[in-house]
Amino acid sequence: MGSGHDVNLIDNISMCSHDLLDPEEFRRQGYMMIDFIADYYRDIEKYPVRSQVEPGYLSKRLPESAPYNSEPIETILQDVQNEIIPGLSHWQSPTHFAYFPCTISTAGFLGEMLSTGFNVVGFSWVSSPAATELESIVMNWLGKMLELPKCFLFSSDKNINEGSGGGVLQGTTCEAILCTLTAARDQMLNKIGRENIGKLVVYASDQTHCALQKAAQIAGINPKNIRAITTSKATEFGLSPNSLLLTILADLESGLIPLFLCATVGTTPSTAVDPIGPLCEVAKRYDIWVHVDAAYAGSACICPEFRHFINGVEDADSFSLNAHKWFFTTLDCCCLWVKDPNALVKALSTNPEYLKNKATESKQVIDYKDWQIALSRRFRSMKLWLVLRSYGVANLRNFIRSHVKMAKQFEGLIAKDKRFEIVVPRTFAMVCFRLKLEMIFDQKLHENDGINRIEDQTNELNQILLESINATGQVYMTHAMIGGMYIIRFPVGATLTEERHVHSTWKLVQEHANTILLGALDGNIIDHEMED
Repeated sequence: MGSGHDVNLIDNISMCSHDLLDPEEFRRQGYMMIDFIADYYRDIEKYPVRSQVEPGYLSKRLPESAPYNSEPIETILQDVQNEIIPGLSHWQSPTHFAYFPCTISTAGFLGEMLSTGFNVVGFSWVSSPAATELESIVMNWLGKMLELPKCFLFSSDKNINEGSGGGVLQGTTCEAILCTLTAARDQMLNKIGRENIGKLVVYASDQTHCALQKAAQIAGINPKNIRAITTSKATEFGLSPNSLLLTILADLESGLIPLFLCATVGTTPSTAVDPIGPLCEVAKRYDIWVHVDAAYAGSACICPEFRHFINGVEDADSFSLNAHKWFFTTLDCCCLWVKDPNALVKALSTNPEYLKNKATESKQVIDYKDWQIALSRRFRSMKLWLVLRSYGVANLRNFIRSHVKMAKQFEGLIAKDKRFEIVVPRTFAMVCFRLKLEMIFDQKLHENDGINRIEDQTNELNQILLESINATGQVYMTHAMIGGMYIIRFPVGATLTEERHVHSTWKLVQEHANTILLGALDGNIIDHEMED
């Protein structure tokens, strides 16, 4: 009775297993999807850059349960247009100047298609040799473009003088830092005993990405032993080697064990650059693993005029950048190079019986599962390979330079308006600026004896300005706090951004500044604050 009932159910299903991947139907729907996405990019400026929906909007628009019967792709795409797109903040919009860029390109997109299409699970060499070997080749290509020392590159039979290091594609910087921190942790604990993990100390500046804190927590570092060393405007918010040294000495005096330093090239708040060479000089006196996080700015270092920002990297232990940020490769694609791959392998490898094979046992191949957190891994090198081949070094440099040029133009526009200031010198393609309250209301503040509150009110004014601009949907920018200052960040890097978008954004900033400052002069902001 039960078996017959099951047969009837199967007979009534309208689609068979072949329909899951019918070549002709795949082709039809694939063309439709490409057209849909191409139209999206064509029309992207029509959408509000930052989504205007309220929390929970989508549950009101979609059914509570999945459909019992199949639905056509035409209906699904219509729902994407009507229900999903309104809830997107459009990272590929030419006026998306928030966070850091998450670039895309035709080559990167097509590479992603190939990667998804093959859908291999390249955890070991034998599971898909091309996925492993292309990754090692591409990482060497990019490493050479960056002029990384040979000690970070894979050696090859063609050139026995090349280094003994190597590169791997992680998902994000968070993963890269966690992997290197774990390797450093195990190296140290093997020397001093596992029971001493509570004594390990991690160092960075107060501008370092929160990925370090998350990685340290996951790796079992005592939260009290994570040092966020204060930076200042005097060092353009880069980490001072002397401050690092003093912090290390204080920890040693307390019986703690220095473990790991994360130096940043292009911090998130202001694109500050930590001086790699001098920091390595301090760190290496105490056997500290140095990781260089160049997630954003590392891509610019393929240009000779920016390469000096990673001088000293030869003394670091690991180096990473995000190709999905400013290298026209879709998310996710974090490039990590290490001097000693064995440190990663010893900390991250497993060798169950079901994964054993002759290639691995020969020790002549790479099994990237042992260089990362997860076992399974995507064929990320395919999209990076297409980007490198489709555009070439010369064009990639020029794409980056075009963004730097536009940032310089925005910087010049700000400089002409005395109501604004550039908070920190522009280094790459991001401008950090704010309204200067003390310049605008100097006399009024003096009369009200409000000198000590200028900074708080300046911060409030800039927060109001930024929210006002973002609420229009025409532009999206984000903020940061550095040295107690609320600043507006303007990173140029979206693939579709042109000079006209930079100029229209500045015009919008000025228009909203005019409105807000008129309100402040009328007493809506400043006088109210002075009365408190």
